[in-house]
Amino acid sequence: MSDLTDHLRFYQDLGVAGVSRDPKWRARIDSRRERGAEDQPVRDDATLVPEAGLGQPVTIARSAAEALAAIREDLGDCTRCKLHTQGRRQIVFGVGSPDAELMFVGEAPGADEDVQGIPFVGRAGQLLTKMIEAMGLRRDEVYIANVIKCRPPGNRNPEPDEIASCEPFLIRQIAAINPKVIVALGAFAAKTLTKTDAPISRLRGRAFEYAGATLIPTFHPSFLLRSPGYKREAWEDLKKALAALGRELPRPAGS
Repeated sequence: MSDLTDHLRFYQDLGVAGVSRDPKWRARIDSRRERGAEDQPVRDDATLVPEAGLGQPVTIARSAAEALAAIREDLGDCTRCKLHTQGRRQIVFGVGSPDAELMFVGEAPGADEDVQGIPFVGRAGQLLTKMIEAMGLRRDEVYIANVIKCRPPGNRNPEPDEIASCEPFLIRQIAAINPKVIVALGAFAAKTLTKTDAPISRLRGRAFEYAGATLIPTFHPSFLLRSPGYKREAWEDLKKALAALGRELPRPAGS
């Protein structure tokens, strides 16, 4: 009962007055139209249109979960770029709630993620989980993905052809989830989504618009592990994300 109470309180905090069994409500397409996002990959309440260049038919989906499953199926055991020949063990697609209002986007899987097939499960992932919990959320209430779905050898930066192959799938993930807020973790994710070459030090602290969502760049958790002095700035960015969600900081226990 306590899990159900927490779940209902979470939605109450977001201002949700009720739920519906209608797939149109779950797709939340009306909110997209109110935000002027008709030109995004989701065209109506039941159709997810793949990004141009994938050469695949329209995928029919009646919920965000079904849309994500269809995208994952389209991705398959991907051989679109050279990473499949460079030691990757498996594709790391994404994890979390299909109906999340907050989405985190990182760079690419690391060694731990390549083994487990789940994004952000190593030391950086453990820090990200703590950051999410500090926001008063659970990891399973948000959605986490990377720009690149396969581990680059030696954790090197992804290359342009790899981005070109993978980014359309990220775009489709974002369209399926339709988050209110996207937090870009690190320079690579921030530059990819903002389409700029500005350093993360200039991008963080600001809010951008991306596909009808508020995009907030911040430092990557792995950078924060190496440079903990920047955690204060990262926390300020997360507070901006909370504000964009219309949520307040959780109160300390006993207050």
